[in-house]
Amino acid sequence: MSLDMAKYRSIFLEEATDHLGEISRALFELEKEMANAEAIDTLFRMAHSIKSMAASLGYDAVADLSHRMEDRMEGIRAGGRVRSQDELALLFRALEALEAMVEAVSNEEDPTPADEALLALLGKETAEAAPSETLSDGSVPDAESQPGPSVPIQPDRVGGEPKKVRR
Repeated sequence: MSLDMAKYRSIFLEEATDHLGEISRALFELEKEMANAEAIDTLFRMAHSIKSMAASLGYDAVADLSHRMEDRMEGIRAGGRVRSQDELALLFRALEALEAMVEAVSNEEDPTPADEALLALLGKETAEAAPSETLSDGSVPDAESQPGPSVPIQPDRVGGEPKKVRR
């Protein structure tokens, strides 16, 4: 690793560690109150920041997972709350995976991509399947089979800036 990349890696590790701590604190706040707007906004911003930093340094696995987490938080922000304990548990799983990836970067290893099931669950709209709604074959039920209204998401803008949409 060149001297400049080592410097950027060090900055990434310092900032990502701080952001992961903020995510952890926000998740604990959401355990107490699932409609805590400040905690929801913090989670969204920290996931966005980690995504941007990771993408700029080529840590694709970190960028992908944090992007999925950011997208999930966008839906939660639109709905004004975390919908269930299962959804909160999903966010904790995402945090744990991000922490493991950042640890890999700190050990000068390539982060292992996140589990596809985790990415798929994060990619579901907020009103869709939660982690406990996984079928016996490991698949996730279709949105049509889920009760209740879906939360509208406006994927083209986040906080006034254009946003990349995963399909």
